[in-house]
Amino acid sequence: MSSTQVPPQTVHIDPRSIYGACLIGSILAAMLFGLTNIQAFIYFRTHAGRWTKFYRLIVLLLWTLDAVHMALTVHSVYYYLVINFANFDALTEVVWSFRLQIVFNVLTIHVINLLYSHRIWIVGTDRSRVFRIIPGIVIVLGSGVVITLLWVIYDNDSSMDFFVNQWTVFMAFSVATFLDILITSSLWYLLASSRTGFYNTDCLITRLIRYTIDNGCLTSICALASIIICAVMPNSSIFLSIQFIVAKLYVNSYIALLNAGYYTKSNADTINSFELRREPQSDSCGTSTGLHNLSHEKLPSFRRSMLAHPEVEVVPPTRPLGVVMSHRSILVTVEKESYMDL
Repeated sequence: MSSTQVPPQTVHIDPRSIYGACLIGSILAAMLFGLTNIQAFIYFRTHAGRWTKFYRLIVLLLWTLDAVHMALTVHSVYYYLVINFANFDALTEVVWSFRLQIVFNVLTIHVINLLYSHRIWIVGTDRSRVFRIIPGIVIVLGSGVVITLLWVIYDNDSSMDFFVNQWTVFMAFSVATFLDILITSSLWYLLASSRTGFYNTDCLITRLIRYTIDNGCLTSICALASIIICAVMPNSSIFLSIQFIVAKLYVNSYIALLNAGYYTKSNADTINSFELRREPQSDSCGTSTGLHNLSHEKLPSFRRSMLAHPEVEVVPPTRPLGVVMSHRSILVTVEKESYMDL
């Protein structure tokens, strides 16, 4: 009984198309790295103080990862298109910087997903048990993708062998899309449930929700575009251009959320103290109709003392607490660095 062995199907990719896509991707990556520099500069200029030290270190870490990835990208493109110009033997080999930039690409995305999941764990644990599971899902899936890609990248000796294994592309970008949707929906719920009822704070939260959804959709669209390109055009290497810029989109999206207060408020990281009176609010976030300034109001001596020293709680001894709370205006100090403080 004879049996015929069917040879495995391989995808033949032209080396010129691979490194052409790499050149275009490196140009786009350089543009996004410039935006990363601007975002980091804005954050360090507008967020000063001990309470922002942790996130300043996070921004510095993300900028360092992005800078190293950019340097490795430039070196790999320079190696193939300048040093080994017209050397087709070199085009079939994978230079060390090309392999390492993929590692930094995946590592950067995984670190940012861990930062998001850490915030979801802190804020959402007391609200629902579901938010205790989400960080575990992010850690397991993200770590699995990192380990798998490391094995595939360093197990193959030839660049052609790496690119024909398109199941790794489907796996990596599918997991990235799923985690983007999971994290974005979780942050949306946490932000929406953090509304306080005060007009200015609710408008700020609404803007943060828009930033979160826009950033999540942007990274998800790029991942889905890579999946569609690999499925529809298996002989194309356009997905390499997207691979070069995906990590930089994540970095810019994360730092942009940290800078959300700068973009939505003229005073960047602090909403000044307001003496607020609850009134009927309008539907739009244009003008503040729900706030009433009491700074020029004639107040009793104990109320003037409370406004002058808000940290000291003063209750007049001659009036019941219920009457005081029903007629007293509320002094509210809201400090929002970004969505991370909700």
